[in-house]
Amino acid sequence: MLKIGEFSKLAHLSIKSLRYYESCELLKPKKVIEESGYRYYDTSQLLIAYKIKAFRQLGLSILEIKDILDGKDQKEVLYNKLSLLNQEKNQLNIRLSIISNLLKEDKMDYQVVVKEREGGIFYYAESCLKDYSEIMAFIPQVGERCQKLNPDLKCSTPEYCFMEYLDGEYKQHDINVRYYEQVENLGKADDLIKFKELPSTKMLGIFHKGTYEEIGKAYAYLFKYAKENGYRINGLPRESYIDGIWNKDDINEYLTEIEIPIE
Repeated sequence: MLKIGEFSKLAHLSIKSLRYYESCELLKPKKVIEESGYRYYDTSQLLIAYKIKAFRQLGLSILEIKDILDGKDQKEVLYNKLSLLNQEKNQLNIRLSIISNLLKEDKMDYQVVVKEREGGIFYYAESCLKDYSEIMAFIPQVGERCQKLNPDLKCSTPEYCFMEYLDGEYKQHDINVRYYEQVENLGKADDLIKFKELPSTKMLGIFHKGTYEEIGKAYAYLFKYAKENGYRINGLPRESYIDGIWNKDDINEYLTEIEIPIE
């Protein structure tokens, strides 16, 4: 029998680690003297100690190692770990690519984030607008019409609304749009106002500060970012107006969020 200090040296595990593995019921001493608290290990336990150390070096959790030692199929545990590590590797490669691309830029005017946009119930309306100048008139008109149909309908908290451009390409005139606003529940619809539930969606998001005439730069940056970093676009971009003519006197203070659904 080996004292804990002797076993620690042979197993290349610290005494602190051995006590921790004992508390996790991963590697218990063969014998414990109650009066003194001395712990003794058998040389045969060195094999278990090495196995634990090897699995820990591979990044397995205590629970995963315990499953293996308790008889769970080792290959199944390792396959699951391999899958998880490959996912982490892909995420790491994306981060490395993003940082490399950022370092190539002379100016870092935009910052892109990956986020999960929660789903919910939305009312929406579609229209063909003569040009972009009609957008800021169209949005309150839709809101007023929905309010008349549903006087008790409440918007979600925090508020979330956005515009989609349905043509799939830039147009100066006859622009087909769809406007959404998130609400707490379904309401009464008519020939313009409709309701639908949108699922949670993974998004690339970016903020554009300044005039709408320059927003094309933000779109170009975001699409380039998605392509260079291996993201697959899975839907129409969303344009959400945070600050604008209704609360800012200076057009350079306008703030717009652009989101692109991705897989």
